[in-house]
Amino acid sequence: MKTICVFCASSTLCHEDYHNAAHLLGQLLAAEGHAIIYGGGGAGSMGALADGSLSKGGHITGVLPRFMQDLEWGHSGLSELRLVEDMSVRKQLMLKDSNAIVALPGGCGTFEELLEAITLKRLGLYFKPIVLVNTRSYFDPLIQLLNDAIAEGFMDERHHDMWQVVSAPAEVLPAIRTASAWTSEARSFATQ
Repeated sequence: MKTICVFCASSTLCHEDYHNAAHLLGQLLAAEGHAIIYGGGGAGSMGALADGSLSKGGHITGVLPRFMQDLEWGHSGLSELRLVEDMSVRKQLMLKDSNAIVALPGGCGTFEELLEAITLKRLGLYFKPIVLVNTRSYFDPLIQLLNDAIAEGFMDERHHDMWQVVSAPAEVLPAIRTASAWTSEARSFATQ
């Protein structure tokens, strides 16, 4: 069993396709015997992801800052809830305790988590697969921006291999399995 870190949003205002994709991802990961670690929220895509996993008997761990628990933002039915002091510790635990990252569409928090993971991978400090689920083509502008950063010389051509993009939750596990290996040798070209 692998533990998959999922970055996603708590918004309830976005299109239902995003919540449906999160729910399906939770179901698919649980059905394949994979645990999930995520931000611990009970609403939006976060809640849908957890509900999907739990509906198939999955193990899902939430990592929630205490202030969010105080605001009752946490999911009440998780397999495990880890309360932490701040957002920084939350991210560190989620990365440390996972075998891959999956990013679902989200807002500034999801962007920040995803870009930090990509940055750590570029610096040779994180080696695991990173998969973006491009529901409703949501990540197209970000993918274009990353491609532009490579084209303009801010990143190296080899950095294309740091992430995979899929269009549907069913493609996540195959993408994780076929992700290019990333090693500490990445440091040698991190400043180019």
